[in-house]
Amino acid sequence: MAGQRAQWKGFIKFGEVSAGVALYTAASTSDRITFNTINKATGNRVNRVFVDSETEERVDKDQQTKGFEIENGQYIIIDPDEVAATIPESNKTLEIEAFIPCSDVDDVYFDKPYYLTPDRMGSDAFAALRDGMRKSKVAAIARTVLFRRMRTVLIRPHGKGLIATTLNYDYEVRSSKKAFEEMPKIKIEGEMLDLAKHIISTKKGNFDPASFDDRYEAALEELVKAKIEGKSLPKRKKLEISKPNDLLAALRESAGMMKAVDKPRRTAANANTGKRRQPAASGAASKAAASKAATQRRSA
Repeated sequence: MAGQRAQWKGFIKFGEVSAGVALYTAASTSDRITFNTINKATGNRVNRVFVDSETEERVDKDQQTKGFEIENGQYIIIDPDEVAATIPESNKTLEIEAFIPCSDVDDVYFDKPYYLTPDRMGSDAFAALRDGMRKSKVAAIARTVLFRRMRTVLIRPHGKGLIATTLNYDYEVRSSKKAFEEMPKIKIEGEMLDLAKHIISTKKGNFDPASFDDRYEAALEELVKAKIEGKSLPKRKKLEISKPNDLLAALRESAGMMKAVDKPRRTAANANTGKRRQPAASGAASKAAASKAATQRRSA
C-alpha cells in the first residue's frame, strides 16, 4: 500500500501452499486532534516523571522494573529479561487452521482489523486463496505471533485482497448472561409492537460509513479555530429533552412525525475512498497550526 508502512510481513500458509503477505493497519486514530499538557504559569509543555509512591523521590528509567501485586502493597519483582523470555518465537507464518462460515464468529470477539496484501512473488497463491474463500463463502482461522503475542486471526475476502481481524480470547470477553441477568422478562405485543415495527420500517437504509459525522472532533476543530483566530468560543446548544407521558404515546408521536430530512453533515473518513479530512481552520495562522497538527498526527 503506497504511503503506508507494513505493520507485519510474513507468509500465509494453507495446506502445502504459502504466499508472502503484509499487514497494514485498516483503522487508525492518528488523525484525531490531540492535546499536550501545559504548565499554566509558563506556557511550557509538561514532562512526565515517575516518583516513588512512598519516598516521593524521582525514579530514573534505569532504576525501574516490573512487578506483580500479590497483596495490597506487596509485589514480586519481574525482570524485563524474564518477560522477554516468555514471548513466543515468531516464524512469521499465518498458519490457517480451519475454514469456517463467517457467521460462526460472534463480532464481540473482533479486536482490530488489518488489510492483508500479497507481495509480488506470492500474488497467484494469494489470489487463489482469496477467490476460493469467496466462492466457498467461508472465512479462515489462523494463528501467528503478532507484536510479541500469539494471536488468533479471522481472515476474510475484502475487495482485491483480504482483511485479517485479530480476535479477543475467550477469557477477555465478558459474559453476556451476566450483563443481562437483571433485565426483566418483558413481552411486547399489540399496538406497541406494531408501532415499533412501523418506525423501524420508515428508517430502513444501508450502512455507509461516510455518512456518519464525528461531532466531538468537529467541535474540537471549531474550538481550536476560534482560539487561533481570537474569536468568541462556540456556545453549547441547549439540549431539549421531550417528556412523553408514556412509552405508547412516544411511539405514536414518532410514528406520525417521522420524516426523511436531508441535511449536509461533516462526514467521517471512508477507508475505501482514501479521502482525508480537510482542516476546519482558515487564515494564515490557523492553516499553519492545522498543518503542524496534521504532520504530528500522521508521523506515526
